[in-house]
Amino acid sequence: MNEILMMTLQHLFLSLQGVFWAILAGIPLGWVAYRHESFRSFIFTVSEWLQIFPTLALLALLLFVWGLSDTTLIAALFLYSLLPIVTATHAGLVGISPSIRESALGLGMNPWQFFWRVQLPLSLPHLLSGIRIALVTAVGITTVGVLVGAGGLGKPIWRGIQTQNTPMILSGAVPAAALAICIVWA
Repeated sequence: MNEILMMTLQHLFLSLQGVFWAILAGIPLGWVAYRHESFRSFIFTVSEWLQIFPTLALLALLLFVWGLSDTTLIAALFLYSLLPIVTATHAGLVGISPSIRESALGLGMNPWQFFWRVQLPLSLPHLLSGIRIALVTAVGITTVGVLVGAGGLGKPIWRGIQTQNTPMILSGAVPAAALAICIVWA
């Protein structure tokens, strides 16, 4: 049981790492898509293409760059987490009333102050929804990460499949599902 707990924590840590890097890149990309219409289409198109790429195919391609390691999985999680974070950031910023912008500028805020003090806090509900979607997706993809040498709850699932051991499969699948459900409810 202690081993499953350690695998669950490792699974969560790997998922959080990929989503963390996507947050660092996705929020600025969402802001650029909001501010510059000429880049919006390109940013959304690239994000969508990354999202529809089959998981195993992307992991196989990234395997050539980083080899069998957690880094390969984290890179894939980063790429898969971009779309929900970019679109949520953009949607949150678009949803802010233009009159709020006029009021903030009337108070003498510069564009950076307006972003940090007004836009980001007001778009936070959308952004948190995007992060939640990215995390649930990351938890699912992390189970497949065992195929590229990553740890987590994919190990007992994969071992159980290879040995046709249903309890072993469930020892990885149930905590992974519970982790995803906890993230949805958080």
